[in-house]
Amino acid sequence: MADLEYRACGEFEFRAEGDSVKVGGYAAVFNSLSQDLGGFREVIRRGAFTHTIAQGADVRFLINHDGMPLARTKSGTLRLAEDERGLRIDATLDPSDPDVQRLIPKMRRGDLSQMSFGFRTLKDAWRQEGAEQIRELHAVDLFDVSAVTYPAYQATDVALRSLEAARKQQPSGYPLNLAQARFRLAVEQGGR
Repeated sequence: MADLEYRACGEFEFRAEGDSVKVGGYAAVFNSLSQDLGGFREVIRRGAFTHTIAQGADVRFLINHDGMPLARTKSGTLRLAEDERGLRIDATLDPSDPDVQRLIPKMRRGDLSQMSFGFRTLKDAWRQEGAEQIRELHAVDLFDVSAVTYPAYQATDVALRSLEAARKQQPSGYPLNLAQARFRLAVEQGGR
């Protein structure tokens, strides 16, 4: 079994529409060289995600490849597509989710604007280009796409689609509402 790998990529798009927040962008861009990955660089070839998409893999949208999922292909809240540019993601997030509420201001400010993908290699090829070793990814088994702090690929994109709508989606006084809900739950459970 191949080792799990993670590759971080450029920017993404964030929108608020109705009762949900929409995230869209590219978790991977084809034919773009990665940063140095410890003695080699990598390039993703068109078709690398065809297997994952065709097989209906259960892929999660995470933050820094960790924590509870913000969206998921199995639930229909995460959609994946391979196009001319790369691996396009579109996710519908719940604005009442505390993780989404923490994500919105970071994306609005541009502090979190890049993506990554976690995978197992199914098919790759290595070549020497001058002094550099280049790994070409031809087929991968994708298991997550993530908003990340540090990308390996700078060419991807993600962003907030409607700043005003995203601001309106954040419940006012959220920390107080959470404290009140926790207090009510403790009372209902007999103070446990």
